[in-house]
Amino acid sequence: MPRWEPGARERLVVAAVDLFTEQGYDATTVAQIAERAGVTKSTFFRHFPDKRELLVAGQETLSRLLAEGIAEAPADAGPLDAVAAGLERAAGAMGPMNRELAPRLKAAVAASTELQERDALKSVSLAAAMTEALTARGVPDATAAVAGELGVLAFKRGYAAWSESDRGTDEALAPYVLTALAELRAASAALS
Repeated sequence: MPRWEPGARERLVVAAVDLFTEQGYDATTVAQIAERAGVTKSTFFRHFPDKRELLVAGQETLSRLLAEGIAEAPADAGPLDAVAAGLERAAGAMGPMNRELAPRLKAAVAASTELQERDALKSVSLAAAMTEALTARGVPDATAAVAGELGVLAFKRGYAAWSESDRGTDEALAPYVLTALAELRAASAALS
């Protein structure tokens, strides 16, 4: 097997999600993931410190894209409009592979307490990235925190709707997350 075959990271993620779904997270070994992906164990460890980290592959990129979108929103944009810009930027990085893996990943997470904990930490990290980007724009701390949390919730709800929609279409994720954010904005207005 070639030592530097392209796409190893993506193949590792797909192999892991498939194995987690087929036999459970706890029963899946790094060796099995590497074998299924057609790479060596050392290649696995060049990309991921352990099998748990496969769940959050791309988290740093996602956090960066959310923060960049918020930072680049028009100066007069309100906090949720800036979050919408961040969501739109991050959603643009999600493609067919993300959509295809989503149901299997959801099932794997639902079946593993350890993966549920890691998924929760991922949400906290994404909210923190958005909150930080909003406070850098001068948004007060409490407002930035609420807007960041709504952004994460909108992303999760939009991603779920997108991944469950008709796969025969080539729809982008962005409209789904923006619709979810609009629904959450309306729901939060009804709280007062």
